[in-house]
Amino acid sequence: MSTTLQSDVDDLWHRYTDDDLDAEGAEIDVLDTLDAFLDALESGEVRAAEKTGDDVTSWEANEWVKRGILLNFGLRETHRRQYGDVAYHDVLPLRDTDDLGERGTRNTPDGTVIRRGAYLGADCIMMSPSFVNVGAYVGDGTLVDSCDTVGSCAQIGEDVKLGANTLIGGVLEPVEDAPVVVEDGVSLGAGCRVTSGFVVGENTVVGENTLLTPRIPVYDLVDEEVYYGHLPSERRAFTRYVESSLGDHDLFAGGAFKPAVVALDIEDDTRDATKREEALRE
Repeated sequence: MSTTLQSDVDDLWHRYTDDDLDAEGAEIDVLDTLDAFLDALESGEVRAAEKTGDDVTSWEANEWVKRGILLNFGLRETHRRQYGDVAYHDVLPLRDTDDLGERGTRNTPDGTVIRRGAYLGADCIMMSPSFVNVGAYVGDGTLVDSCDTVGSCAQIGEDVKLGANTLIGGVLEPVEDAPVVVEDGVSLGAGCRVTSGFVVGENTVVGENTLLTPRIPVYDLVDEEVYYGHLPSERRAFTRYVESSLGDHDLFAGGAFKPAVVALDIEDDTRDATKREEALRE
C-alpha cells in the first residue's frame, strides 16, 4: 500500500507546488488520500525517517512522508474543534485513541494530547500533561512522562524513558533533513532537550538537564573522538563546560566557557539506577 500511497502523495505535491491545488478547492479524493496517509502514519506503516545501516549516523529522512505532512497543512482548512472543555482552531483533529487500550498503551487524563498522524506503540505510557505531534513515532514500551513534548516527525525507539519535562524537538522542514532520533533503550533524565536532528544511540543514559544539539560538541572518552550531531550507543552522558575561545576577548578577563557533552562507557550501577520496573509496564 505504501508504494501506491507514496505515488499519490508525490502527485499531490507536484500539483500543489504547481499551484494546481489549494485548501479551498481540495477535491474529495485529495482529502481521502490525505486521510489514508495519516492513517498509515498512525499505524506505523510509514515513518518520517528510517535507519538504513547499523551505525547511529545512518538515519535518513523519508522526504515524501514529510511532504505528506506538509500537504495536510497546505490543503486543509482551519476548523474550530473541541478538546474537553477547551476550544481550539487547527487544520488537524486530535488522534483517535480507541486503539490504544487494546494494545496495552495508557494515556492518563487531563492533558495527554496526541495529534492526528502520530504513532504510539504497544505498552506505552503517556503521562499528563504531555504532547505528541503529527508524524512522531513512539516505540513499544516507551514512557512519555509529565510535561514532555515529542515534536513533529521525531522517532523514539522501544523501551525508551523520557524523563519529566523533556523536550524532543521535531524537524519537519526542510524535508531532506532527518528528524530527532532517540534509539531503543535510551533513558533521558528530567529536563533534557534533544533538538535539530540529533541522534541518541541505543541503550544510552543521559543525565538530567542535558542539551543535545548538533551545535554542541560531544566529547566521547570511549572512542576518544569529538562528535557533532549524535551520541554513540552504550554511553552515559552529561553536560560539562569547556574553555571557549571567547576567553581571549577583553570582556572575558576571567575566561569564558561553553557547554559540552561528555560521554563515558556505561557502567552496571548506571544501568541499575535507570532499571525499568516491569510491574509498571505489564
